[in-house]
Amino acid sequence: MSFKNAMKQIASKKVKLAKFMKHNKPRDRKTGRNATQCRVCGKTEGIINKYGLQYCRQCFREEAKKLGFRKYD
Repeated sequence: MSFKNAMKQIASKKVKLAKFMKHNKPRDRKTGRNATQCRVCGKTEGIINKYGLQYCRQCFREEAKKLGFRKYD
């Protein structure tokens, strides 16, 4: 059973939910691929972190003009 499925089943049971979260919650990531996520869509792959952007590459292409980036040939 996955973490999400278990959460759905015990969401209404407060005592069981508290005990489950105490022992089974995902650990907080400080480094690595899943430490940062895109501020627009929430993806964790392909993050552009330069200049503190924190956009994935797909969202960056959509937002680049608004942010002031230009494409040079």
